[in-house]
Amino acid sequence: MKTIKLYMHYVSINVRCMMQYKTSFLLTTIGQFLISFNVFLGILFMFERFSNVEGFTYSEVLLCYAVILLEFSLAEMIARGFDTFSGMVKNGEFDRILVRPQNEIIQVLGTKFELTRIGRTLQAVVMFVYGILKSDVVWTASKICTVLFMLIGGTAVFMALFFIYAALCFFTLDGLEFMNVFTDGAREFGKYPIGIYGKKMLLFTTFIIPYALVQYYPLLYILDKRTAMVYMFLPLAACWFFIPAVLLWRFGVRCYQSSGS
Repeated sequence: MKTIKLYMHYVSINVRCMMQYKTSFLLTTIGQFLISFNVFLGILFMFERFSNVEGFTYSEVLLCYAVILLEFSLAEMIARGFDTFSGMVKNGEFDRILVRPQNEIIQVLGTKFELTRIGRTLQAVVMFVYGILKSDVVWTASKICTVLFMLIGGTAVFMALFFIYAALCFFTLDGLEFMNVFTDGAREFGKYPIGIYGKKMLLFTTFIIPYALVQYYPLLYILDKRTAMVYMFLPLAACWFFIPAVLLWRFGVRCYQSSGS
């Protein structure tokens, strides 16, 4: 409880700082909204030429992309401190964090709360509502729970990737850009159901980095393409990915001997 209270205090500080520059905050939020809107237009233009993609209609793809975008936006909003962690290591700021009598993970999370990502989140909500209105999905309590589980599991997976990115900075100092393939890249190719990319990609995203567990499989259940209840709970199973991410972070902290800055 004390940890949660401390984190909320950090969030409050970040929000108050951003509100000191309201115009900048508003313009950045609008920019985030418009960037995601361009992807929405790209999907729209493609479906004006093709009626479906591997059996998925326009409204179904919108549901798919809206959920993955919302997952990514929530993770980036919360874990932005880990996404910019390389600068903290190079500047020696992490040394100060280690000497404080508080959990280092909470402190790094608290260094950056990216509220401007609310623009991207709003775009995801708009697309999701539009997809619901245009689709033939019959919403039940189990399907609503499936969407909630997708948001929980997907946010956990993306946050875990940010943890891994930060942990690697202990050994390289500079952030490794190839990690963007698994974060920003996943957001981009996640705008279509992962199953359309082939069996090898589906296997990779099921057992290595579990994007499919928080996107493809539960989507099949929501669209009544699969009826087994196990598909409903697969997004929660994806939370296992957080375990190796945190272990790698702990290993990096133990190996850390200061950047010398």
